[in-house]
Amino acid sequence: MKPTRENVQWVNDQLEQLYGLRKQKSRPDPLEDLITTILSQNTTDTNRDRAYKSLKAKYSTWEEVYQSDREELKETIRVAGLGEQKSKAIKASLEWLNEFHGSLDMNWVCREDPQEMITLFTQIKGIGIKTISIVLCFACGKDVFPVDTHVNRVCKRLGLSPGKAAPNRTFRIMADLFPEGKSRSLHLNMITLGREICKARTPRCDECVLLEKCNFGQKEYKKPL
Repeated sequence: MKPTRENVQWVNDQLEQLYGLRKQKSRPDPLEDLITTILSQNTTDTNRDRAYKSLKAKYSTWEEVYQSDREELKETIRVAGLGEQKSKAIKASLEWLNEFHGSLDMNWVCREDPQEMITLFTQIKGIGIKTISIVLCFACGKDVFPVDTHVNRVCKRLGLSPGKAAPNRTFRIMADLFPEGKSRSLHLNMITLGREICKARTPRCDECVLLEKCNFGQKEYKKPL
């Protein structure tokens, strides 16, 4: 499969037939979404949620988190793993917000240009393109296509992104290819496919609705394109 708008539209259509169009009933608070996304790095959804619950039980407001001792914060979110890294990222984000914007409110982000916000927030240590693009997509409703590990694997196997591409490169490629208005739904559907079918170690290519045009699947099963 070549990285074209037509091919990505086909992928989107197939996945929507399989999983449906993922509609969003409500949007999370941007700062809450940012912290949750930091906690989700390299861990399960269950551990992410447990860490967030522990965080909210310990601190009543984001101001308290901002004022907290980092070692205490690290212990509070320990269940999510990478406590050292994640506590630093959370503190750095809150400190940057307070210094740059004068408060811990992040709603203003949703009124700004998405690319400008990506450039701005990725200057914060511990905040990458995936993290801020998730906030823009889910909390702000912007048409930004986040690329995580699952999405990156699916895109590379399909042939939409080079085989050795890091998520950031895939993000840049897919930014010009995904169907308008479908960023959130396609992102979630690719994650589901990556978790259920296009697994890292034991992909179930014979069950995949994308097999007929998938570079990896066709090579694996030696079926003609």
